[in-house]
Amino acid sequence: MTSRALAAALVLCGLGVAACGGAPDDGAAGPASPGPATSPADPGASAPAGSPDSDPPAPPAEEGTAPPSGETAASPSGETTATSDSTTPAPGGSAAVKPLRGKVVVIDPGHNGHNYRNPSAINRQVDVLTHKKACDTTGTATDDGYAEAAFTWDVSRRLKALLESRGATVKLTRPNNTGVGPCITERAAIGNRARADAAVSVHADGARATDRGFHVIIPKKINGPVDPVVDDSEKLGRAVRNAFRSGTGLPYSTYIGRNALSFRNDLGGLNLSRVPKVFIECGNMRNAGEARKFRNAQFRERIALSLANGLQDYLT
Repeated sequence: MTSRALAAALVLCGLGVAACGGAPDDGAAGPASPGPATSPADPGASAPAGSPDSDPPAPPAEEGTAPPSGETAASPSGETTATSDSTTPAPGGSAAVKPLRGKVVVIDPGHNGHNYRNPSAINRQVDVLTHKKACDTTGTATDDGYAEAAFTWDVSRRLKALLESRGATVKLTRPNNTGVGPCITERAAIGNRARADAAVSVHADGARATDRGFHVIIPKKINGPVDPVVDDSEKLGRAVRNAFRSGTGLPYSTYIGRNALSFRNDLGGLNLSRVPKVFIECGNMRNAGEARKFRNAQFRERIALSLANGLQDYLT
């Protein structure tokens, strides 16, 4: 290079690094890696760390009979939906990969907001193969009146949005939180008709105030339609359990099950299912600390994201 050409090149480089083939550095940081979410403060939870697995279980949410203490809106105003961490760019960066494309998921929001208005309908006995029981129930509520039906509806809607953002086809067993039912038999039938790759029934428990933690209910064989999917249901349950614990920070149940897994043959929603299905009891609504978390919209989003991640782990 001549001295004149070298001088020209130096002048050009003085205009910016990019002119000399380098990458500009304007000091702007790249997108931060999403770290683990933090739990809202929980000064009220002071329950013992655990109790023997042999303790008698509290009545399951599906069989609860406590009417809601007050009507609560199904979802908060200004509701937002988190973006999935699991959506990754496609080769070439032209579009997002949908990891759940082609998968069908059925979400069953436990109970319904107006079940308490029609006791004759929900108390009607239906056959769940191992015995007969009520068509549906009202569910439980927090001590200050936040109904389980409202909680399950809000979490389920958030979960539906997250799964759809990942490419799944999602069906809910009820369209709103202002109706009655459907019966537990129909809830199972909805998953069967959809030929769901996975189904989850969302609940929260109503145990003693000192009890705390979440658990997943998994079906047992009953010489019935659920038998062929019992093993897959256990795999689903374990995936959901692991993701829920990691994502929410809530402890394993201190009062029912072992390591947050409870195997049962008395729930119609499981006995009649021909597709892999589990129930999730997200925690105890009668425990002051967990009730406070459930009332927090951001924490309900964390619950939904944790469930979405568990379902994705199982489905992929």
